[in-house]
Amino acid sequence: MTAESSLRDVDLARLTGTPELPVLLPEAAADPAGTDAVRQHLDNVVPALESLRSQSGRLAAWGGELAQRLLRGQRLLAAGNGGSAAEAQHLTAELVGRFDGERVPFSAISLHAETSAVTAIANDYGYDDVFARQVRAHGRSGDVLMLLSTSGKSPNLLRAAEAASRLNITTWALTGAGPNPLADACDEAVMIDALNANAQEGHLIALHAVCRAFDLEVGRRATATGLPQGGRA
Repeated sequence: MTAESSLRDVDLARLTGTPELPVLLPEAAADPAGTDAVRQHLDNVVPALESLRSQSGRLAAWGGELAQRLLRGQRLLAAGNGGSAAEAQHLTAELVGRFDGERVPFSAISLHAETSAVTAIANDYGYDDVFARQVRAHGRSGDVLMLLSTSGKSPNLLRAAEAASRLNITTWALTGAGPNPLADACDEAVMIDALNANAQEGHLIALHAVCRAFDLEVGRRATATGLPQGGRA
């Protein structure tokens, strides 16, 4: 009897009121090759961390600059594809919600999360324009556009960076190993010299580091002005 049929028998027993028999599932067999693969993956995180550590000054500068701009009423736009979209949305959630300390919300929009806009633009203009058109719609001079890509080659992100440059929007790229086209197209970039999967894991650490510096600057401004965390005069 398979594990699946055993589960069905349990459901049937519940319906008929007959005593329930224990379900016995086979224990997962130890897989030395799988264990080695996992350890290798974890070992490969180290180069990503070292790459980030060497760029910690830029991450700190991004956090401080972003705080100053958002405190002035500007906003962050962010975009990515696939896993990078999830990372970008993580960042905007930290800003609209909170990182790890109480403060007011700040304006941050994940362009890929606008599903109706994304699908309409992709349908009418092509997928390469899904972010550029939204940058033109939402972006204002002085805003920041954060673009995430492990490859640094996504055409829709490259077009978004081009659109932002025409509107005096500052562009930051968070990518995998460089050099790459997206890093070249943006005003500044943090490139993580690691395998793609590990670089993407490093992106989350980088974003949390930016949030740490962001909250520090917001706290400093609150102390200097006597206003609540992130409050405006």
